[in-house]
Amino acid sequence: MGKSFEIVAWVETPIGVFDLRRREVPTATGSRNITEVLVNGELLMSSHTTLSERALATSALALHEGAGDLRVLVGGLGLGYTAQAALENPRVAQVDVVDLIPVLFDWLQKGLLPLSDQLNNDPRFGTIRSNVYEDLLAQPQSQYDLILIDVDHAPTERLDESSAPFYTVAGQRIVQRHLAPGGVLAVWSAGDDDEFAAVLDEVYAHSAVEHVTWDDAYLGTLTDVLFFAR
Repeated sequence: MGKSFEIVAWVETPIGVFDLRRREVPTATGSRNITEVLVNGELLMSSHTTLSERALATSALALHEGAGDLRVLVGGLGLGYTAQAALENPRVAQVDVVDLIPVLFDWLQKGLLPLSDQLNNDPRFGTIRSNVYEDLLAQPQSQYDLILIDVDHAPTERLDESSAPFYTVAGQRIVQRHLAPGGVLAVWSAGDDDEFAAVLDEVYAHSAVEHVTWDDAYLGTLTDVLFFAR
């Protein structure tokens, strides 16, 4: 577990107990502190490795041909790395983060998350408490240039069954209406899913899958999967 371990905050929610913790982990040159969020004792998000969370934004932006003033919707705050990666792109004018769990926004505002200062001080950053899947499966009130989703573990490993229609052809035909012309949808997953890739290929003019791979000192080689559609 490293040299130190600290429970920073915890709260009971309708879907379980959320714990925010910090711990020290060894590195090749010594050690560093990481931040983690657990739900009912199971790891939900970590600052230990954020490659795929950041790539969700950077790869999606690389696919978008717009010159500027891009509006980005991020489904799932996490620890803020996807939102921050989007804000680092000078073409981005607005990033709205949607999350159903208010404690994450509370921890962000209180400065408890690793990127609290950067996000709280960026006027382009906004938060919305809502269920992003329900919002995207309803008729659009506005459109975004990029929609970045990192909530479920995978299309077949969902946090709640209410998101199941999102991964269907019928659902994606509704989601598509939330994208402005030339818009890009990006979805994070802990693993491959050929059926969801086929759904995106049927609905959108262009779709792609990106594998983000890295080596972990304890767990070996790990891979997350990013699904893109334009």
